[in-house]
Amino acid sequence: MDWIRSAGIIIFFMGVNENPSAGRQIARAAGTVMFAIIISNLVGLLRQMVVAHGFGTSPDLEAFNAANRVGEVLFNLMAGGALASAFVPTFTGLLVKDQKSTAWRLASGIANLIVIIMIIVCAITAVIAPWLVQNLLAPGFDAEKQQLTVQILRVLLPSVVIFGLSGLVMGILNAHQKFLIPALTPAMYSTGMILGVWLLSPQLGIFGLAWGAVLGSLLHLGLQMPSLLKLQGRYDTVFIPKDSLVLQVGRLMLPRLFGAAIVQLNFWVNTILASFHEGSLNGITYAFQLMLMPQAAIAQSIAIAAMPTFSAQAALDKMDELRNSLAASLRGLILLSVPASLGLMILRKPIVALLYQRGEFTTQSTELVAWALLWYAAGLVGHAMVEVLSRAFYALQDTRTPVMVGATAMALNILFSLLFMRLFESVGWMPHGGLALANSLATALETVGLIILIRRKMQRINARRILSLTWRSLLAGAVMAAALWGWLIISGGLPNWVIALTGIVAGALVYFVIIRIFRVEEVSFLLASIRRRLGLAGEN
Repeated sequence: MDWIRSAGIIIFFMGVNENPSAGRQIARAAGTVMFAIIISNLVGLLRQMVVAHGFGTSPDLEAFNAANRVGEVLFNLMAGGALASAFVPTFTGLLVKDQKSTAWRLASGIANLIVIIMIIVCAITAVIAPWLVQNLLAPGFDAEKQQLTVQILRVLLPSVVIFGLSGLVMGILNAHQKFLIPALTPAMYSTGMILGVWLLSPQLGIFGLAWGAVLGSLLHLGLQMPSLLKLQGRYDTVFIPKDSLVLQVGRLMLPRLFGAAIVQLNFWVNTILASFHEGSLNGITYAFQLMLMPQAAIAQSIAIAAMPTFSAQAALDKMDELRNSLAASLRGLILLSVPASLGLMILRKPIVALLYQRGEFTTQSTELVAWALLWYAAGLVGHAMVEVLSRAFYALQDTRTPVMVGATAMALNILFSLLFMRLFESVGWMPHGGLALANSLATALETVGLIILIRRKMQRINARRILSLTWRSLLAGAVMAAALWGWLIISGGLPNWVIALTGIVAGALVYFVIIRIFRVEEVSFLLASIRRRLGLAGEN
C-alpha cells in the first residue's frame, strides 16, 4: 500500500507551508485516487475496444446506448455528484464532532430513502418504457429498434437502484478518508460489461452486454462492501421521513440536482446542433471523452480527496486551514493541468490517431476529433478548477451558489454554441469546433465567477500565492509548447505512436525542468520526498 500512497507525491500541493498536515493528507489521498482513476480509465478504454469489436456501430448497440442513457442520467444526478455534495459535508461534520451514532443513523435514513425512491422510479419507468423510448429516448428509431430498446432498458433498470446505493457507500468511505476502493469502482463496472461481451454475448447477443452492465453495477457496489463493513457502522432499518438531518441533506441536494440537470440539458442541445453536420456529433463525443481523461486523473482525484478535509475544516470552523487547503489544491491543479492542456492541444492529431485510427476510424475521422480536441483542451484548466472550487462551496454547505453560477455558464454555453458554430462555418472551419470552444469559454467564465464568489465568502484565499504559481506554470508551459512544436516538425513521417509517446515524455520533462528552475516549492518538496523514499536525505 505504501507504493500507492507514494503516488500522492506527484500531487505537488503537499508542499504548502501553512497547515502541512492537511495538505499532506489531501495529497496522499489525491495520489491514491489519481492512481485508481488512471486504472479505471484504462479498463474503460479496454471496455470500449471490446464493445467496438463485438458490436461495431450496429443498430443493436445503438439500442443499448439509448437504453443505457436512463441509468447514466440517474447516476449522474444522484450518485454521481448531487448526493455526495450534500451527504458528505453533513456526514463528515457529525463524525468530526464525535457524533458517530447520529452519523450512521443519517446514512441509514438516506440509504432507505434512496432504495425506496429508486425502486419506485424504476417500476414506473418499466411500465412507461414503450412511451419513453418512442417519445424521449429514441423517437428516430424504427419500430423494431424501439422494441429492442424497451427490452434492454427493462434489463438495465436494476442497475439504477444498485448504483444509487453504491454512490452513498462511496460517500461514506470518502468521509472516512478511504479513497482507493471507491475510485476503482468504475473499473468494476467496465469489467462487468467486458465479461458480458466475452461470456454472454455469444449466446445472448446485445442482451449479453446489458446483463454485463447489471453485473458491473453489482461489482461496483460489491467492491466497496468489505471496506464499509470494516467501519462497523450501525444500520438502522427504521425510516423516518421527517428526520431533520435527512431533510437537511435533501435541501442541500436539490440545488445540485438542478445544476446537474442543466448540464444534461446543455449536452442535449449540443447534440441537436451537432446532428445538423455530418460527423460533428462523433467528433465532439470522442474529443470530450479524451479531454475528460486527464481532467479526471488530475481534478477529480484532488477534488474527491479534498472534499472530506474541506468539510471537516468547515464543520470545526477552522477557516484559516480551509483557506490554505483550498489554495494548495488550486495550486496543484494549475501546476498539473496547464501542461496537460497544452500537450493535448499540440499533440492532438498523433494522440487521436494512436488511440482510434484503425478499422472504420479513418484519417478523416482523426481530423474531425482532433479539431474538436483542440478547442476542448483549451478549457481543461477551467474544468479542473471548477471541480475543486465547487466542492469548497459544498463543504460550507452552500450548494446554491455553484449551481447558480454553473447554470449561468451553461446558458452562456448554449448562446456561445450558436454563435461560434456560425462563425466557424462562415470562415470555412469545421463548425463542431465552435461547440467545443463554447464549452471551454463558458467553463472559463464559470471558473472566474466561482473564484470571485468564494473569495468574497471566505474573505481571502491566498490569491497571491496562486497567481505566483500560475504565471510560472504558464511560462514553463510556453517553453514546453515550443519544444513540442519543434518535435512535430522534425518527427514527420514517424509512426504515430512514436510521435505521441515521445512527445508526451519529452514535454513532461521540459516542463518539469523549467518549473524546477523557477524554484516552485511543490517541486522541491517532490524531490525531497523522493530522496527520503530512497534513503538519500542529506543532513539538515
